[in-house]
Amino acid sequence: MFTRREALAYSLAAGLPLPPPSGPAAVVDNPTDDATAAADNPTAATDADDPTAATDADDPTRVFTGGRKPTDYRLGPPKTLNDYFPFVPPKTKQEWEARRQRVREQILVATGLWPLPEKTPLNPVIHGRIEREDYTIEKVYFASLPGHYVCGNLYRPRGPATGKRPAVLSPHGHWSNGRFFWASDAAVAADRKRGAETTEEGARSPLQTRCGNLARLGFVVFHYDMVGYADSTAIPHREGFRDAEAELRLQSFMGLQTWNTIRAYDFLESLPDVDPKRIGVTGASGGGTQTFILGAIDDRPAAAFPAVMVSTAMQGGCICENCSGLRVKTGNVEFAALFAPKPLALSCANDWTKEFLSKGFPELRAVYELYGAADKVAARAWLDFPHNFSQPSREFLYSWFSKHLLGRDGPVEEKPVRLARPAELSVFDAEHPRPADELDAARLRRVMTRASDEQLARLTPKDGKSLQEFRRVVGTALRVVVHSELPESVVVRSGPWRSALDGHTLHRLVLGRTDEKDALPCAGLSGEKPGRSLLIWLHPKGKASLVENGQVATAVRSLTAAGYTVVAPDLLGTGENTLPQAFPINKEYAGYTYGYNRSLLANRVHDALTAVAYGLGYGRTAGGAKEVQLVGFGEMGVVAVLTRALAGDAVTATAADLNRFRFDDIKDTADPMILPGALKYGGLDAFLGLCAPGRVLAHNLEGSGIGRVTRAAYAAAGAADKLNLQAERLDDARVVAWLLK
Repeated sequence: MFTRREALAYSLAAGLPLPPPSGPAAVVDNPTDDATAAADNPTAATDADDPTAATDADDPTRVFTGGRKPTDYRLGPPKTLNDYFPFVPPKTKQEWEARRQRVREQILVATGLWPLPEKTPLNPVIHGRIEREDYTIEKVYFASLPGHYVCGNLYRPRGPATGKRPAVLSPHGHWSNGRFFWASDAAVAADRKRGAETTEEGARSPLQTRCGNLARLGFVVFHYDMVGYADSTAIPHREGFRDAEAELRLQSFMGLQTWNTIRAYDFLESLPDVDPKRIGVTGASGGGTQTFILGAIDDRPAAAFPAVMVSTAMQGGCICENCSGLRVKTGNVEFAALFAPKPLALSCANDWTKEFLSKGFPELRAVYELYGAADKVAARAWLDFPHNFSQPSREFLYSWFSKHLLGRDGPVEEKPVRLARPAELSVFDAEHPRPADELDAARLRRVMTRASDEQLARLTPKDGKSLQEFRRVVGTALRVVVHSELPESVVVRSGPWRSALDGHTLHRLVLGRTDEKDALPCAGLSGEKPGRSLLIWLHPKGKASLVENGQVATAVRSLTAAGYTVVAPDLLGTGENTLPQAFPINKEYAGYTYGYNRSLLANRVHDALTAVAYGLGYGRTAGGAKEVQLVGFGEMGVVAVLTRALAGDAVTATAADLNRFRFDDIKDTADPMILPGALKYGGLDAFLGLCAPGRVLAHNLEGSGIGRVTRAAYAAAGAADKLNLQAERLDDARVVAWLLK
């Protein structure tokens, strides 16, 4: 019998499969993930002499032979906002708290709010009081950013108060003309006929009616514009944030509206008559999106009521509800769950929310049960009514907020309000003209870029403490924009198969993650006397680049002669994982694609991390390979840098041809090298800095702008001697020589 250490040492030396180790980076045998492979090879995850080794003389590294085809789910159509988004709640509160932090970080990064921008003075203007019998309406505008104004109406109860009042923040959603919505006679008649409304006032303006009734109950209400609606028209809705630079800087309509919501909350809680500990948030449709997003990223709201939005179906159909990175491997139900254990109620209608009570709500309630707070979450559906914030659902809202913010239990019946015409509600007039410094999208984005760049510059490492903060901010952002990290385990979906090639042992296998249906073809080469170093070889031609004219490539031979085992994956879009067509990007708005799927570059980094984890699991254990290294050629040099930045010290050395690449040069959202957020977080210069203090060779840098932050990070880590930056491109022999040092 071998001890585990003896078995590991013998397996590596003999070219046999290593037994799956326990702990981090374990390799899990899973032959059932590839039914065809299992049929061809009943012992799928055991090494064997390969009967198919000679079936492809042109490429002996192929793993899909004998009529088998690649099975990676990413070779199919990308996920869209109209797909199914189930939520599986964690089993323990501890698991959920960890997941909650990750999802919050994902939302903040995706919306361009990681770290939060500086909160500049609001300088609010409140004027033009409209008197009603039991409440007043005032006109408000303030600057959420220099030159960008949020407009709205402030509803205040009349009469004396015993103390500060509770308040409600109310985003409106996609009603025609937003805050100024005024239904037609035909629409009023239809809503009253179907029972959605009992009064003409409620049918004519359900938004004013909602705000007026909340004010009557004792709430101060701020009802504010979405960008491009009502008075907030300096930037047309859906315009100005759809180009490649916006993607690279994570500047989006959704991010701007989310920031406006945060600043609107700041305004509301700053009012002298408002109790900052009793503020609720409610909105319907797009306003519902703003409601649950604020609840997910901001700890201040005390209660929330997103109407007709949260479901496992359609996630939000507008540019203002989508942005790159937002819903990769998550969705609206999980976003809503981040509000737990605070009071949360939701309404549904005959729209995409119609199945929420059976699909989504039980899982949402399960999260509340982890806190012993199942009574703090509720949902009701009115399937006789189409998409709307109908009177019955508004009355549900009134009773929910009355209970949790006023301490009054029981039903609340809505009463008619005296409506103000849109012109009366308008913020700007002769005495209060539009601000002279109001900015359009292009000029506002320049302000946003300057502020973000200054914020990032302040993070440049100067010592150990500032390096730690740099890693926290930029490292977290990179993990989110790539949507991957070094996995704790990988799955061997097929193989490994062993054959002889040019005096070497060739191993072929298919890897994957335990939580995805990916299938990463890999090939490895070892010489007669494999040592204890394993190199992950990233190449534009994939694993086929290990071989030239039927013989082991010269650079690979040099490495194996020194005892290296060289493993090359077919990263997505290369080799046997070549895409059937160009990676399809939504032409209207790239956020509709990248909001639900990794970019091609991010997928390649994800695959490289899978390969690194495999190398760790089958090598970096007592008696096995003592180190895992990376090398990237051509455009895969960028992949190598991002992989090392995320893998940390699991990779001991990295050599990368950076191909004179700059994220700044990308002008097309469909560019295969685009990584949304890359410019916001400093590009390759910052990402190389995350590799400190690891041993790195980066070459072919001329014109790339790399150096300042990278050198600062290495100096702060006390590892300047571990960094080798070369302007010119080094040939393979010089790269291999550096790796062998």
